[in-house]
Amino acid sequence: MTQSDRSTLLREPNFRWMMGGSLISALGDQFTMVALPWLVLTMTGDALTLGLVIALMSVPRALFMLVGGALVDRYSPKSVLMLSKYANAVLLAALTALVLSGQPSLPAVCALALGLGLASAFSIPSGTSLLPHVVAPGLVPRANGMLMGVRQVTMLSGPLLAALVFALFGDGSGAGDNSKGMAIAFGFDAFTFLFTAWTLSKVQAHHAPPRAIAAPVLRAIGDGLAMVWRDTTLRRCMLYWAICAFVVGGLMQVALPVMADERLHGASALGLLMGVHGAGTLLGMALTGWLGKVRVGTFGTTILLADGVSGLLLLPMGLVDASWQAAAVLVLLGLIGGCMQVAVFSWIQQRVPRAMLGRAMSIFMFIFMGLAPMSAAMTGFLLQYLSLGQLFLGAGLFLVAYSLLAFACTNISRIADPASTA
Repeated sequence: MTQSDRSTLLREPNFRWMMGGSLISALGDQFTMVALPWLVLTMTGDALTLGLVIALMSVPRALFMLVGGALVDRYSPKSVLMLSKYANAVLLAALTALVLSGQPSLPAVCALALGLGLASAFSIPSGTSLLPHVVAPGLVPRANGMLMGVRQVTMLSGPLLAALVFALFGDGSGAGDNSKGMAIAFGFDAFTFLFTAWTLSKVQAHHAPPRAIAAPVLRAIGDGLAMVWRDTTLRRCMLYWAICAFVVGGLMQVALPVMADERLHGASALGLLMGVHGAGTLLGMALTGWLGKVRVGTFGTTILLADGVSGLLLLPMGLVDASWQAAAVLVLLGLIGGCMQVAVFSWIQQRVPRAMLGRAMSIFMFIFMGLAPMSAAMTGFLLQYLSLGQLFLGAGLFLVAYSLLAFACTNISRIADPASTA
């Protein structure tokens, strides 16, 4: 990709509207991700209740994501995304009103959390399917890198801004009515959904939208699953990524907090490690957005090499006894992960026929979101019998061996980037 490609992308009004809306929407999401758990804790003081509320958001999202993908292919990504933005705005406005009333009830909060999870089941496949309708095929990898980098910036800045709002206007803890900060957080997120619905209305698809699908939704989901299964290369990659996600996902969600609690400096160390990993991910996405593609040989070889190196980096994680040691490993893991996220998204978006893209992306996202709770539960179970060192060592060795096995016994290493024209 040349400087001319970058200039072309940044001069494209549709992409600028899309990127600006993505920035604002992702920033608002971070406010709710901080405010909602804190609201439940201030209401109940019970971690189990907090877990149940989070489950009310995550489980329906995973279950209905395939339905969302089918509707995206039937009605177009822009239409489904627009409706999901309005739905989220209404739900968050109701949550804001509850907090301002001073007496939010747990059943009402649970119902709204369930609604937010259902809305995201449609916004995720539509949001991840829209980009190929907006930019030319040859610019998809660079555009993905820029959009993902923007979202990663909000993951670093959003919680800090939310914390500032809580400090200035109150977070609901302590005596008296000091919950205005939470109301402002929810209200701001509601506003961002309305604002980005407006920016989305400015985005016009250059390429013809997918043809409407006459089949019922369940049949359309079956057609999507059948398409992935019949595409031997895509099926093999999906299964490969599913196993990798199952092994690593729970490790980062459960083992890392346990390490921070047992060996480092508690919550402050965990926050530092998460921030460092996020910074590394942002750097990897920015690198891809600048270079266009980061490859060592083919697309498949690059993926396998990245997983093998990630496995090697996990091997010493169980031995660290200082935050800087863990941070050094996590920034490298984030750098690799950021580059590979852009590469994988772009590969799927360019490989799958436009009319099936919503379902393909929903299947891909389901792999990670659906497996995450099971992976976390398995990691917690294993930690009852294994030490942190043994767990990280086993996960690292598995990734190295699994990537080598895939290289030797499958054609993944020979998978090339799809041919595309700018």
